[in-house]
Amino acid sequence: MAKDLYSILADSNISYQKFDHEAVFTVDEAKKIRWDFTGAETKNLFVKNRNSDQYYLVVMLADKRADLKKLAAQLNESKLSFASPEQLKEILGLTPGSVSPFGLINDEKHQTIVVVDQEIFNFEKVGFHPNINTATLALSTDDFKKFLTSTQNQIKYLTI
Repeated sequence: MAKDLYSILADSNISYQKFDHEAVFTVDEAKKIRWDFTGAETKNLFVKNRNSDQYYLVVMLADKRADLKKLAAQLNESKLSFASPEQLKEILGLTPGSVSPFGLINDEKHQTIVVVDQEIFNFEKVGFHPNINTATLALSTDDFKKFLTSTQNQIKYLTI
């Protein structure tokens, strides 16, 4: 049964502002959206290690380049690669283009390690898709941290 993100946010006393928009699948498409938001624009990557026995959700500033070799070294992994759409669906209940930390509500086994770029916290707000790419929820970075803690997934704060 799918979990209701909005109920979970309400139960956690996390406030947000919702912006509906056309479907976006890439950071470039998202940048074309005109909305009243000043905060950290992010990209979210769902990656796995060489053996496909550890998954990572990487949350980073949208303008940064994801250097998977360097990130693998930071995480003591030999290699990282993108997880398949099937793995994304199975673990986070998401489809490509909708990857978001909010998908962690579907990771019942808490098998995903969340890797967050510390620079996100230089901003007061951050925005993520609410598990569908036709909307964005803006919330304070403090509430984002509160949400992450509530998921019970392991979290690593790194400079990416």
